[in-house]
Amino acid sequence: MSEPVKRIKAPVRFDYTVGAGLTLSRFLAALVEGRLVARRCPGCTKVYVPPRGACPTCALPPGEEVVLVGTGTVTTFCIVNVPFEGQTMKLPYVYASVLLDGADIPLLHLVDVPAAQARMGMRVKAEWVPPSERRPTLESIRWFCPTGEPDAPFDAIKEHL
Repeated sequence: MSEPVKRIKAPVRFDYTVGAGLTLSRFLAALVEGRLVARRCPGCTKVYVPPRGACPTCALPPGEEVVLVGTGTVTTFCIVNVPFEGQTMKLPYVYASVLLDGADIPLLHLVDVPAAQARMGMRVKAEWVPPSERRPTLESIRWFCPTGEPDAPFDAIKEHL
């Protein structure tokens, strides 16, 4: 009697399309224009970037659009030292949560700073790719770079860690 079959290899492919919806589509279109837009929840008044179709806290549809200036504060970060397929950044590099000025939720993105100089509270600003290279993706922001401003105090970011 032969061994029972325990495993087989079977290739699987799923073709699908995901629609961004009205709120996220406006955010993505703004990125192509070199702008950051968020939405304020009419219930809890939190400003979400990228905007959500509904507030995760209140479950209300998004309220007014809020234009952000593209500056913010690093709340947390990691230093990436592990290579991976498709990688475009030279190791090591910094990936951080950036609390944009006027927003209540940090945005994850690259920070163009030597790894040894990365720190919580660092003030940063968006550096956009040239207009001809912008697409409806966060890759339209090349990275965030230091502004040279003094670091934000820990008390200003501790609720966003």
